Amino acid sequence: MSNDTKSFWLGTIGITIFAFTLPMTKLATGSVTNPELSPWFVSFGRAAFAGILSVIYLYFTHAPRPQKGDASLLALAALGNGLGWPIFLALGLQYVESTHAAVMTGILPLATAALAAVVFGRKPSLRFWFFAVLGTLLVVAFSLLRGGKGLSVQSIQSIHWADGLLILAVLSAALGYVFGAKLSQRWKGEHVICWVSVLLLPITLPLTIMTWPTHTVAASAWAGFGYVTLLSAWLGMFVWYRALAMGDAVKVSQLQLAQPFLSIVFSIPLLGEQPDITVWFFGIAVIFTVFLSRK
Repeated sequence: MSNDTKSFWLGTIGITIFAFTLPMTKLATGSVTNPELSPWFVSFGRAAFAGILSVIYLYFTHAPRPQKGDASLLALAALGNGLGWPIFLALGLQYVESTHAAVMTGILPLATAALAAVVFGRKPSLRFWFFAVLGTLLVVAFSLLRGGKGLSVQSIQSIHWADGLLILAVLSAALGYVFGAKLSQRWKGEHVICWVSVLLLPITLPLTIMTWPTHTVAASAWAGFGYVTLLSAWLGMFVWYRALAMGDAVKVSQLQLAQPFLSIVFSIPLLGEQPDITVWFFGIAVIFTVFLSRK
């Protein structure tokens, strides 16, 4: 099995893990009318507990310590994945609907691919860029249709200032993915995410304590928090960084296009949501686009 094939399947596993993040986060935080854990606690807490697990893992595996030349790459990965993405996303969602945010964050695969092309010195073909843009447009069209606004000039013109925050969230995530993958060329992917999590501990641990819930929280909410901590913020990143480093980071990143639709599928048993024909149509179209972009 070639490295490209291995990276594709590892990336698929990583994206599947990440796809559960949305419904599991919903279980953890609840809703406005029935709140569970604070979104701030979920954001900082998952990073803090991942950091504690990372300290244990790094100690018992005798992982090599970062060198002076690795500091900037680690800082950029931590800034992007550990702080920028969750913080800007949470702030932006205070002012716009989640469907609106989905439109903006749907450009994440393209942003990751573009940045990876620059950082890794790759020159993808025009055909690849065509299908990458096409897949991104499919995600945007799907989000607009699901938001009930349709593909109209008015829907495009009605841009809230919070979109700037969401764009910063997307750029942050792309930054973290790409520089984490760059480190994974020299380290194991699990060591990268562990050192990123440890680097953030002086920030995330105190904020976790400050936002610790003082009210009774349902067991399902703690289960959701446990998932996003152990898998979304930690083990999933092991697999994802390894996939980006093993294969072509530009092409592997396009697997993210299928993530929103997998999240909807997983929400059926977890949250009781019932997707309509639009979900299946765009889901198949996007997955087919990802396949063509790899070819």
